[in-house]
Amino acid sequence: MTAPSRTPSASTPGFGLSTEARNLHWLLTNLVEEVPGLLSVAVVSSDGLLLLSSDPGRNSERPADHSGGPKGSSADLATIVSGVGSLTIGAAKLMDGGSVKQTMVAMEEGSLFVMSISDGSLLGVHATPDCDMSVVAYHMALFVGRAGHVLTPELRSELRQSMENAK
Repeated sequence: MTAPSRTPSASTPGFGLSTEARNLHWLLTNLVEEVPGLLSVAVVSSDGLLLLSSDPGRNSERPADHSGGPKGSSADLATIVSGVGSLTIGAAKLMDGGSVKQTMVAMEEGSLFVMSISDGSLLGVHATPDCDMSVVAYHMALFVGRAGHVLTPELRSELRQSMENAK
């Protein structure tokens, strides 16, 4: 995993972060740029906190009536991914199904993908209804494989703090 070669500046996402955190930002950016049809991507910790987002400018919470904010923001996606992850983990336990690797929800106007990361975190993707589901799942699996081993407690803490600072 190598970071981009350009020199970071104050406007560069991840500026001031550790190499591992910058690498995760870079991996997320590549995921979004390489896969057609992705609307929003979020990495959520096992306790439901947003760690990394494809749209860091839209992370702030919105009023309960959802007016005045974009539909499908990262804060919304993080909440949904956390809930879906919790629900599927509970279902797998009740069914003696082992660990949950991936969940996909196909809707009329879009798709939701949730994939487990080795540390208990989750990768969530909101995509267009016409996305190629196999391409999305493949690239998500690549991200999980590359990111899973570096998501240490220290890095999760650093990412949480950077998301708080972006609000």
